[in-house]
Amino acid sequence: QVRLVESGGGSVQAGGSLRLSCVASRETKSVLYTGWFRQAPGKEREGVAAIYREGETTNYSDSVKGRFTISRDSAKSTTYLQMNDLKPEDSGIYYCAAYYNEGWFRGPFFTSSYDYWGQGTQVTVSS
Repeated sequence: QVRLVESGGGSVQAGGSLRLSCVASRETKSVLYTGWFRQAPGKEREGVAAIYREGETTNYSDSVKGRFTISRDSAKSTTYLQMNDLKPEDSGIYYCAAYYNEGWFRGPFFTSSYDYWGQGTQVTVSS
């Protein structure tokens, strides 16, 4: 079992920045993919960023490309999501997820791809 704990959420004004962290209870060197997803009230959970291993590949949704950056520090078992130029539509609960090759990987932005999930951290962006 792997426990993921997110932190760094909060309330900011549009144009502001936040950095989310996701700490894993198990070393991340064996993680193949870590993803960040978000869910707004009444909407489905959507993938916003994903990283393969130590950053050999990164993926971003069109809505965050150029504003968000995902990175990983394996020494700290932590994956980060730097969010700049935040917009009100970025508001929601942000979840990190990890894929340790324990099932079929459909793709970085499919929730079914991931083996483990955190509890989420709230991000609120006001206009």
